[in-house]
Amino acid sequence: MQRLNELKCIHSLTPLLSMRLPETPSLLCGDRLASETLAVLLRYPDGSEVEHPDGVTGLEVAKSIGPRLAEAAVAVKLNGQLLDLDRPLTEGGDFAVITLKDPEGLHILRHSSAHVLAQAVLAEFPGSTFAIGPPIEDGFYYDFGVDTPFSPEDLERIEERMHRIIEEDQPFQRVVLGRDEALEVFADHKYKVEIIESVDPSEVSGDEIVTAYKNNGFIDLCRGPHLPSTGRIPAVKLLRSSGAYWRGDENRDQLQRIYGTAWPSRAELDEYLNRLEEAEKRDHRRLGPELDLFSFPSPVGSGLAVWHPKGGMLRKLVEDRSRAMHEKYGFEFVFTPHLMKADLWRTSGHLDYYAENMYPRMVMDNDVEYQVKPMNCPGHILIYQSRTRSYRDLPLRFSELGTVYRYEKSGVVHGLLRARGFTQDDSHTFCTEDQLGDELRHQLRFVLEWQAAFGFDRSMISAELSTRPEKSVGEARQWEIAEHLLAEALDAEGVDYVVSPGEGAFYGPKIDIHVKDAIGRRWQMGTVQLDFNNPELFGLEYVSPGNVAQRPYMVHCAKAGSIERFIGILVEHYAGAFPAWLAPVQVTVAPVADRHIEYAVSVGAAFTGAGLRVEVDRSSETVGDKIRRAITQKHPVIVVVGDKDVEDGTVGLRLYGEDRDTRGVPLAEAVDRVVELAAEPA
Repeated sequence: MQRLNELKCIHSLTPLLSMRLPETPSLLCGDRLASETLAVLLRYPDGSEVEHPDGVTGLEVAKSIGPRLAEAAVAVKLNGQLLDLDRPLTEGGDFAVITLKDPEGLHILRHSSAHVLAQAVLAEFPGSTFAIGPPIEDGFYYDFGVDTPFSPEDLERIEERMHRIIEEDQPFQRVVLGRDEALEVFADHKYKVEIIESVDPSEVSGDEIVTAYKNNGFIDLCRGPHLPSTGRIPAVKLLRSSGAYWRGDENRDQLQRIYGTAWPSRAELDEYLNRLEEAEKRDHRRLGPELDLFSFPSPVGSGLAVWHPKGGMLRKLVEDRSRAMHEKYGFEFVFTPHLMKADLWRTSGHLDYYAENMYPRMVMDNDVEYQVKPMNCPGHILIYQSRTRSYRDLPLRFSELGTVYRYEKSGVVHGLLRARGFTQDDSHTFCTEDQLGDELRHQLRFVLEWQAAFGFDRSMISAELSTRPEKSVGEARQWEIAEHLLAEALDAEGVDYVVSPGEGAFYGPKIDIHVKDAIGRRWQMGTVQLDFNNPELFGLEYVSPGNVAQRPYMVHCAKAGSIERFIGILVEHYAGAFPAWLAPVQVTVAPVADRHIEYAVSVGAAFTGAGLRVEVDRSSETVGDKIRRAITQKHPVIVVVGDKDVEDGTVGLRLYGEDRDTRGVPLAEAVDRVVELAAEPA
């Protein structure tokens, strides 16, 4: 009966924007009504089960486990739901204490830091307003409505205020507001009002509840949880500011976004800042022009690169490797046009689901509409459909270095990493169900060999297996088979992976391959993806041994993905100092004086004759300047020739990264050494 009375204290509650967590009777009724006779049974991560009084807080449970754990705790997790430490627990289940060592703890730390950032900005800039401020990978941001953009001096001032708030150790307090009360509290902040009002009235009923957190008079909409207090933020730093449109809509207000980062210790913050500094040095948008590889001329347009001769050679080497490996793995080369009729994209579903990323239609040929392609898949499907296919033809593997065009908003365009026009190393395989397991492993092995060729060994590789989402096409049986076979392929190849339930595309499950670069950044490179949708949309068939029409399985696989993006990542991974086999210029020959040019040319010819890419520096600069330029251009080998070399038929040999050259190396020996150094991976 007492439990029934407690439940009667709960009003009819409806979540608003997922901001509301389940309420407890004690919070709503103002009394702790839990009886000592009632208990909650908590199951700890080690499998043990412990009974606690109903209404016990997460912090109290942590203290019962151990004082050191309680001291480190920032939140708890009950049945998968994160809760503040002071929230009473009124149900049992799986329980864990969250610390800053946990990914959820980092998320909470950065969420709390964003809250403090907003508090600092509104204090330092009276009349400003705030929008949203989520945690993101490695940090957080917050968007503000202010009269003028933030300057670097403004960021210093804001950060100083943040540190004062942290030093004051202000407690975070969770509060529950009715919808009307929330609108009144945030009446001066139009973006918060819009968030509160954005819930569809048809989706809510009763007293609508909004959760917020306050500290020292400041309040912000938030579903939580937060750290217990501001003083629990160990290390925080503001990084930069930029413009951002409200809700990402370029037709809405332009706000000012401040980015920051927060870490469990000052040492970890310093390590991260060092990584950022190193990343800036490696930025492909800077190194590309410096190394004369590519550039982004404004007359061409945003998100589109032009490739200079050295960059053209680098790209040729990558594409040649792609073609050679596709041939090795049994793919046939196809080519499809950049421009196709709009009706094709209507059949494929792109005009229904992808139109905002496609460029406008062009009307030609008596009002027939055409569009540039955002993907290569439909073209390959049409090739499959060009004649009747038998089971004897399968598996059928098509490959294309196909250039596609996708409209990306200017705010997200990022050099080669997020471009509007790029070339994909696309392949599509059509096979029977019996062939699917072998085919998936075949494709995965290809992706792994591709990564290894460019210096990403198994220790740098992990994978993510994304399974069926709530809304999907295809039969449940197809999904089950495909997901099982994808997992088997990963296991067979010994790849570490995590399963992301429900994160597959609506048309099929997939494996995404991730690599870590030289400074620890994680990049998604390589995909093996099932597609149950297009074979149905286009009515693909093959004739079975029993002379019955069957639907083939369709596998999409990209090894590099976008060639442009892949090269951008390589530039940053190697900081422009490519392995000798991949360097656009492998050897620079530097004559000491003009009288040595003739011999330098003959030396260059010897290296060129051995299949190496060579530059002879004929400039009138000093040999020191020539060497410095070659080092700056990150050429793998510098060959210096002077009087004694001319006389003895020798050279001075210096490899990139070494402080001095080896003098008096016989020319033939030098050529052999460089040929060995520049050998392409097997």
